[in-house]
Amino acid sequence: MTRKHSAPGVEQGTATPYAEPLDDNRRDLHERLRDNRYVAPPVERVWIEKDDGKKRPRGTPCFADTIVQRAVVMILEAIVAPDFPACSHGFRQGHSPHQALHELREQGRTLHLNWRVDAEVSGWFDNVDWSPLRECIQQRVSDGGIRRRMGKWLHAGVLEAGALMHPDKGTPQGGVSAPMRANVVLHQVLDAWLVKDVHPRMQGRWCLRRFAEDCIIGCACATDARRSMAVLPKRFTRFRLTMPPEQTALMAFKRPPSRNPSAGGTGTCDFLGLTHSWGKTRQGYWGIKRKTVGNRLRRLMKESWTWCRENRHAPLQEPYRT
Repeated sequence: MTRKHSAPGVEQGTATPYAEPLDDNRRDLHERLRDNRYVAPPVERVWIEKDDGKKRPRGTPCFADTIVQRAVVMILEAIVAPDFPACSHGFRQGHSPHQALHELREQGRTLHLNWRVDAEVSGWFDNVDWSPLRECIQQRVSDGGIRRRMGKWLHAGVLEAGALMHPDKGTPQGGVSAPMRANVVLHQVLDAWLVKDVHPRMQGRWCLRRFAEDCIIGCACATDARRSMAVLPKRFTRFRLTMPPEQTALMAFKRPPSRNPSAGGTGTCDFLGLTHSWGKTRQGYWGIKRKTVGNRLRRLMKESWTWCRENRHAPLQEPYRT
């Protein structure tokens, strides 16, 4: 389903003007695709501030290009989605962040996974190398038309502040096909590798939860967690990916000992914007609790305070309407 209220791209086209001569536009788009005359337009890029003060790019494709990307994604989902394990929840039908959070908490509680490895790919959409991306797609997709189409999106370029640039790496975040490309590569880099190669060598229970480039590996044995932490950077380097040290950590994630319950749980980890930690529930027993990451909460409170200061003298109808 293509979002009809998304921001316009470089052609400044939205769903409303495109739908006025809808049959003609669809026929023209189909003929250009069939005759190989379709040219992928550049992606308009803007910068969004992150929690740590840095900025991340976000691309906005044209509406017609979004339709083409959606069609390609539907074909790719039918081909590669059956290969994805259940632990992969990012941008998949039938999966959601809430499901990933629920499974992570329940498995950590019931399987006694006292050690966690928090890992994230550094700037995936900005720094991914095209060679591993092509290799991972070619392993499952043999259709030359889809391969050429995805190659055109990579070489379409980025329009920023009126200047057209053609980067030699990265995939614009914000496009419909970008999450699918991320899942295809990270499935090969992380999911399948952990299940086929790493799992048989582990001594105890473990679990993996991944949402796009952010993942959590839970282990029952400290040895398994340390070995996973040591081998992950080597695995990512093989595919020309990096792990930011400030967002990668090995931690003990244990419930408080019964002899000293006032000591509290050990370790906290951040996943999908929430901080996970052991704590007492209202019923009086220990469980894994969650709260909003401190940086995000402080940023939201600062933005709310700034908005209230700027609009406190406005007529009552204006803030109420906002």
